[in-house]
Amino acid sequence: MTSVIGKSVKRTDTLGKVTGGAVYAGDVVLPGLLHGKTKRATVAHARIKSIDTSKALALPGVKAILTHVDVPRVLHYGSPHPRSASVTQDQYILDTKVRYYGEGVAAVAATSEEIAELACELIEVTYEPLPAVFTVEDALKPDAPAIHEVGPGGNLVLPPFVVTRGDVEKGFAEADLIVEGEYGMGRPTPAYMEPNVCVCQWDPLGKLTVWTSTQSPFMVRGTLAEVLDLPLNKVRVLVDHMGGGFGAKQDLFQHEFLCALLAQRTRRPVRMEFTRKETFLGGRTRHPGTVWIRQGFKRDGTITAREAKVVFNSGAYGSHGPGVTAVGTAALTSLYRCENVRLEGRCVYTNTPIAGAFRGYGVVQTYYALDILMDEAAEKLGLDPAELKLKNAVREGDVAPSNHPLTGHGLEDCIRRGMEETGWASRSEKRPSPKAARLRRGWGMGCEMHGSSAYPGIKEQGNAVVRMNEDGSVTLMTGTTGLGTGAHTALAQITAEELGVKFEDVAVVHGDTDVVPWDIGAFASHTTFMAGRACQMAAAEVKAKVLARAADKLEVSAADLEMKDSVISVKGVPGLSMTVRDAIAAEKGIPAPQLLGEGSYHPTKSYSFAAHFVEVEVDTETGQVTVLQVVPVHEIGKIIHPIAAAGQIEGGIQQGIGHTLSEDFVVDHRDGRPLNASFVDYKMPLAMDMPPIRTIILETAPSDGGPFGAKGVGEDPIIAIGPAIANAIYDAIGVRFRHYPIPPEQILSALAEREGAQAA
Repeated sequence: MTSVIGKSVKRTDTLGKVTGGAVYAGDVVLPGLLHGKTKRATVAHARIKSIDTSKALALPGVKAILTHVDVPRVLHYGSPHPRSASVTQDQYILDTKVRYYGEGVAAVAATSEEIAELACELIEVTYEPLPAVFTVEDALKPDAPAIHEVGPGGNLVLPPFVVTRGDVEKGFAEADLIVEGEYGMGRPTPAYMEPNVCVCQWDPLGKLTVWTSTQSPFMVRGTLAEVLDLPLNKVRVLVDHMGGGFGAKQDLFQHEFLCALLAQRTRRPVRMEFTRKETFLGGRTRHPGTVWIRQGFKRDGTITAREAKVVFNSGAYGSHGPGVTAVGTAALTSLYRCENVRLEGRCVYTNTPIAGAFRGYGVVQTYYALDILMDEAAEKLGLDPAELKLKNAVREGDVAPSNHPLTGHGLEDCIRRGMEETGWASRSEKRPSPKAARLRRGWGMGCEMHGSSAYPGIKEQGNAVVRMNEDGSVTLMTGTTGLGTGAHTALAQITAEELGVKFEDVAVVHGDTDVVPWDIGAFASHTTFMAGRACQMAAAEVKAKVLARAADKLEVSAADLEMKDSVISVKGVPGLSMTVRDAIAAEKGIPAPQLLGEGSYHPTKSYSFAAHFVEVEVDTETGQVTVLQVVPVHEIGKIIHPIAAAGQIEGGIQQGIGHTLSEDFVVDHRDGRPLNASFVDYKMPLAMDMPPIRTIILETAPSDGGPFGAKGVGEDPIIAIGPAIANAIYDAIGVRFRHYPIPPEQILSALAEREGAQAA
C-alpha cells in the first residue's frame, strides 16, 4: 500500500503561479538591462551582399549591432544534443546566406524594445536572390538549388532511413487483400503560452549567466560553451518556471547566442524576447510530409505485409529531422503486428520555417496514416475497425520499434476497455440524425503506443541527489526542467514514497546548472520514467543510511525496520518506534551529519499505450466538425499523480483536435512568406471548444524500469486523437480524408464532389 504516489497531492508550484510569484525568464529585470531584437530576412533564399548598419547605429539609445562579421563562425547543432544521431550540424549564429523567410540576419541592443525595433528597420540589407523551393517534391528534383553545402546532397538532411523485417514480397503474395494510400500532414506549431525569451549577463570574471525558457538547460550550457569557446564552468543556465514547450524548446533559437554576444559587447545585461509573430517565424513546427503505405491482409484480418515510404519536410535546417524521421519511420514496424515490413524514411531541406521536435516526434504523422488505413481495410474486409485493430494489436513478446520485446498487453486492454465504455458494438444505434439530415454523427477510434525515453536514438541518463537534513526534512536536487506539467511534484512524490517520509517534508531544488546534477532535458516522455527512477535510487540510498542509524538506537537489525510517514517502526512490535528526526539526531549537541544519496539511471525502453474513441457531428451545410465527446483509455503503468496524468491526456487531446481540424502554419509557395503567423489567423481550439472528455487510466502493464512501475504519458494523447477524428468523420458522412488538417471548406468541397459524381 503506497502512502504518497497514486494520490493527487497539491503541486509544489501552485502557490507561486496563482500569486504571480513564480519567476519566468521574461520576469528577470537586472540593473542596466538592455533590450535586444533580431533583424529578420524578407526573402526565402538569398546571399547577403551587404549590410549597412550606419543609420541604425546613429539612432539614440542603440548600444550595439551584430551581423555575420561580428560573431564566431562555428558550425553548430541548432538542437541541444550535440553529436547525437537525432540532430544535424548545419547552423551558424548568423550566416552569409538566408535560407527561409524570417531568418535572423542581424541583432540590435538598445535601451528600449521600441528603439531596438526601429533600429532593425533602419538596417539596410542587400540580397542576391537565389532560386527557392518550398515543397519536398521541388527540393528533390535533380535541378533543385542546393540549400546547404553539408549533408548527403540532393537537399536530403540525411541518407534514406531504411528498416526491413521478414520477407515483404512473400507477405504480399500471401495476402487476400492489399490496401494502400497516401496521407498528407500539415504544419502545426506548438503555440506555447510563454514566448521564447532569454536574458544574458557576464560577470567581471568572464562568466556568462543565462536565464532562458528551455527544456534542456544543460544542453544549452554545453552548446553555448562550445560555440563561444568557453569552459563549462563559465556558463550558468537558470530555468525556474516555463510556460510550455511541447518539445520545440529543446532547440537553441539563435537569440541565445545573440543575446550572450550583445551582452558581452555592451558589458550590460541584455534581454531578447520573441513577439508572438517571432515564435512562428523563428520557432519550430511539426514536420509536414507525406506517408505512402501499403498493407496486405488475410480474409480474417491478419496482416501479412507492410510497406511504407515516409517523406518529411525539415524546412531550412535539420534540427531534429534525423531523429523525427528515424522514430516516425521505425514506429511503422509496430502498433499492429506484422512480421514482414519494408520502410523508408526521408527528410528534406526546403526554404520554409524550421521543423523540429514536437510532442509525438514523428509518430503523430506515421500512426495517423497507419490507423486510417486500418479503418479502410476493415471496411473492405467487412470487419469492425476496432475488432480488426484488436486482432492485430501488439502484445507481450512482440518486438517494439526500439527492437526490444514488449511486456504486457496494454494496447489490447485499452481497446477492449474503450469498446466497453462506449458501447462500441451498438454505436450505430446512437445516431439521432439520419443520413439525409444536415447534422450527421459518427464514431471513430484510433490507437497509439509511445516509448518512455528516447533510447536507443539517444543514450540518456537521469541523475538525482537526495539530502536528509538534520531535522528530518529532505531536499531533492534535480536537473529536470518543469514545463508546467507538475514534474517536480511527481519527483517529490517518488522521493517521499521511497524514503518513507511525508510529501510535505520534501523540497525540490532545480533550475540552476551550477547547483543541480546534470540532466539531458525534459522531453521524450521520460521525466517521470527516467528522472523519477534516479530520484528513487537516491532516496533508497539515504533510507538505508537512516535505517542503519535507527537500528543502532533501537538495538535491532535494520532489516527489521520500516519507515512510513517520517516514523521508523520495528516490524511486528507495536509501539517500538521513533521519528526520523530522532533517528538521525546526534548526541551531546553535535550537529547531525547530512545524509546524502545519489542516483544515476540509464533507461532502456518501456512503452505506454492508448486507444481513443471519439464521437463527432458534421454540419453538411457549413462543413463544421464538432467533437461531441472523447473517451481516451491510456495504459501508463503505475500512476504517480492522477490529476496531473489526466491533465496531460486532456491537454494532448486539445492539441490533437486542433491539428486534425484547423491548425496549419501556412507558407506562400510563391515567395516563402508565412501567411498566418499570429493567434488571430492561426486557429486553435480554446476552452469553450473542448468536448466532454471521460479519461480512463489503466495500470495493467507496469514498467520494469520506471519508478514503482510508472511510464511516460506526455506525448501519448496527441497521437491517437487525430485518426480517431478522421475515422469518425468518415463514419458520419462517408467521405474519407487522408490528411490533416481537415477544415470546413474541404468537407464541403468533398461532399459537393461526391454529390456531383452521384448525379452523373
